[in-house]
Amino acid sequence: MFQKVLIAEDMDYINSGIKSELKTLKIPQIDFVAYCDEALLKLKKAIIENNPFDLLISDLSFVEDAHDQQLKSGEALIFEAKKLFPDLKIIVFSVENKKYQIQTLFNNANINGYVLKGRDGLRELKKAIVEVETSDIKYISQEIQSALYKSEAIEITDYDLYVVECLSKGMSQPEISDYLKNKNLKPAGVSAIEKRLKLLKEHFNAKNPTHLVAITKDLGLI
Repeated sequence: MFQKVLIAEDMDYINSGIKSELKTLKIPQIDFVAYCDEALLKLKKAIIENNPFDLLISDLSFVEDAHDQQLKSGEALIFEAKKLFPDLKIIVFSVENKKYQIQTLFNNANINGYVLKGRDGLRELKKAIVEVETSDIKYISQEIQSALYKSEAIEITDYDLYVVECLSKGMSQPEISDYLKNKNLKPAGVSAIEKRLKLLKEHFNAKNPTHLVAITKDLGLI
């Protein structure tokens, strides 16, 4: 079993629940931090002391307060931690269920598990810890697993992000079409752009183009 675990979570009641649920795993050391900057400092210090953490469990959303933070989200912490400590195992424990965000964390940050907070979230987190420790299998909550791999899911391409970025600049679909043609990017037809934007809105559960732009900005895609 893991010997040293760091949990980045800013809600005390959730930390209490995690502590209670993980008692039976008999992990010798479990540290809790409420700030992402503090979490990264602890990870660095542990390496210097030759006593590294085996596992990082992190939320994605952290409430901003008077403490000025360089890392303002769990996602930023995860990417930085994985860059500095590639062998560190990471499990996300969050209410966020955005498909693209989850896919990005698995594909680009190489996280080991994603557990959705909910009614059985703590028990599932415990299960995820055991599976991540004993195998190389990526753990994904059943609730979001079906959404991630359902047949209608689409792959987000650079072309998609380019079109949405044009949309964010206030360009109409005919203007985007002309712009793509000038850049020799295909497909550049208005109907193709309209069809792709429709698929993107469905993928991100966006109500309209403005909402789609807002979601992609929140995810740091554009």
